[in-house]
Amino acid sequence: MNSVVCIAQVPDTEARIKIADGRRIDETGLKFIVSPYDEFALEEAIRVKEAKGGDVTVVSFGPDRVQQALRECLARGATKALHIKGESGSADALGIAKTLAAAIRSVPHDLLFFGKQGVGTDNSLVGPMVAELLGYPQLNVVTHLEVGEGKITAHREIEGAEEILEASMPAVITAQKGLNEPRYASLKGIMAAKKITIETKTLPDLGLQESDIHHQRVTVVALELPPEKSGGRKIDGGEPATAAKEILKYIREEAKAL
Repeated sequence: MNSVVCIAQVPDTEARIKIADGRRIDETGLKFIVSPYDEFALEEAIRVKEAKGGDVTVVSFGPDRVQQALRECLARGATKALHIKGESGSADALGIAKTLAAAIRSVPHDLLFFGKQGVGTDNSLVGPMVAELLGYPQLNVVTHLEVGEGKITAHREIEGAEEILEASMPAVITAQKGLNEPRYASLKGIMAAKKITIETKTLPDLGLQESDIHHQRVTVVALELPPEKSGGRKIDGGEPATAAKEILKYIREEAKAL
């Protein structure tokens, strides 16, 4: 049972973001991590490998720093890695999906895993787009997965209920928080990962050109930080009923929240 996990490398969610030239993130000194939802996708693929054998290949599109994220995935239990080298920052979801789909076609696979969204852009588009480009069934925002012979059964939460879906393989799964508990890399895994060669390909290697990937449908017009929050107001002492009236008055007249 061979799985491919597509990962994105994103700014650390604890990092202080700075804007450069009004249209992009300033990456100077910025720490990057594997997108958190992709960690659930990776863990599930590793569990499938442990139960049924096969390989787990991690694939990512981006600059040289992406190799650090791929190496981390290998340390956690992936068996192979493919780096599509290029400047993914100016590519929209469709461009990234075209790149990943082209790379996936060259890798043996039964299942394709994605995080439900990439932290930062939060579009939730790349996984479903890859499924459409490859003509595969897609099961999105999955919280429980069962892998059988030639088919998968996926559970996902919907408003007020749980939906259970079944699909044949190959198929695309996008992982939601709660699907599993991602493992940490062990010392043994870290040492083993250092010996694994990360395969590198360029867009021309995949039969693609820069014009196929960049500025497909979306152009970033402006990027700005949210406005700083103003300080709160403290209401001291008094009876609870009096304080409650003061809070309500503040919410209505000053905060304009009601």
